[in-house]
Amino acid sequence: MRTVVSGCAIATVDAAGAEYLRGHLVIDGDRITEVGAGDYDGPADQVIDGRGCLATPGLVNTHHHLYQWATRGLAQQSNLFDWLVELYPVWAGLDDELVYVTTTAGLSVLALSGCTTAADHHYVFPRGSGDLIGTQVEAAASVGVRLHACRGSMDLGVSQGGLPPDHIVESTDAALAATAAAIEQHHDPSPSAMVRVAVAPCSPFSVTSDLMREGASLARAHGVRLHTHLAETVEEDAFCRDRFGCTPVEYAEKLGWLGDDVWLAHGVHLDDAAVARLGATGTGVAHCPSSNARLGAGIARVGDPLDVGAPVGLGVDGAASQEAGELGPELRQAMLAARLRGGPAALTAREALALATTGGARCLGRDGELGSLEQGLLADVALWRIDDLGHAGIEDPVAALVFGPPARIEALLVGGNPVVRHGRLVHPDEDSLARDLTRVSRTLLGKAGR
Repeated sequence: MRTVVSGCAIATVDAAGAEYLRGHLVIDGDRITEVGAGDYDGPADQVIDGRGCLATPGLVNTHHHLYQWATRGLAQQSNLFDWLVELYPVWAGLDDELVYVTTTAGLSVLALSGCTTAADHHYVFPRGSGDLIGTQVEAAASVGVRLHACRGSMDLGVSQGGLPPDHIVESTDAALAATAAAIEQHHDPSPSAMVRVAVAPCSPFSVTSDLMREGASLARAHGVRLHTHLAETVEEDAFCRDRFGCTPVEYAEKLGWLGDDVWLAHGVHLDDAAVARLGATGTGVAHCPSSNARLGAGIARVGDPLDVGAPVGLGVDGAASQEAGELGPELRQAMLAARLRGGPAALTAREALALATTGGARCLGRDGELGSLEQGLLADVALWRIDDLGHAGIEDPVAALVFGPPARIEALLVGGNPVVRHGRLVHPDEDSLARDLTRVSRTLLGKAGR
């Protein structure tokens, strides 16, 4: 099937930074076959009117916790450690239905904010809850977006000096076995994959060194990527210095957790030596500005890893620490946070867009597959309406998207297939989904006596 998007401004985010004030995209099957200026006058099975819109690559979310959609609005004044201590007992009640509903809801909101690929870090697996990664894969298929399922794990309970309660952690062997099973059952290494799996022990304060080290070996034996939280808060930095005698990045490197197959969530508290090691090893960073602000974790020095060549992408992070759950507005948040730290030239609008597209693709190991609008790449396209009252008068389309208010998605294509059309989801019914989300959230809170 040939789909043509015509009459729109286009920001390709390719290596040359090609842009068109009025241009067209041609999609054959799941691939982009032409990008250019002006209108397209060839044959088409479907034409999408892009007048008044800006076409960009579909956004790539490099870090999320979709199950947390059920616990938004709690621990409103807490730092990360206190927030986790309050929420761990609630998350102990997760089940298969809740994970399906929250994953569907979270991915739907992401799609409505321009996201076509999402990495989700799920690390809570209550006993008897079933194949929760399989449940997420099923939910992602119902929405139509790409999922990078990061099979998380925790094996360091409070009795061993960790933060989570003992009853919600797994044994090291059980976590490794379940991670291997998730890879074997769900990982697709093909260039057009809708689902990939990563190995993702949770954090230094909830995972043993053995699980980190053996998890890295497992990932590399299967040819999949590695993901974990690192250097998010001053409390985590103090934990690593007290327990391991080194910084979080030094600890990760000792365990084999730096490399071009690794991306780390947050990286807020990085010293100069840590930044240099990320650049030298090609280790990626998932930058989550709104979540970091919500928890008071600090402002990441996002420009410094970029300057040394480390991949940097954008992440929403857990819906319980970034209740909006949208990726599109993170472009503006990332730009503003960088400028608070480094001044008005610290991050441009186009650099912010690159974080959410090509940067995210690099973090997930998908550069050359998605993240830019180029001939031969996957047809993951976001079409943003920028002719409304909130954006009218900003002549630079990319500035309108990044500096302006959150833009409405006119159309979202994943592999050429429509996921959002005229600002509405194609598949899940939003009203029914909202009712289901309210029901499962109340049930979960009820289990925890809240």
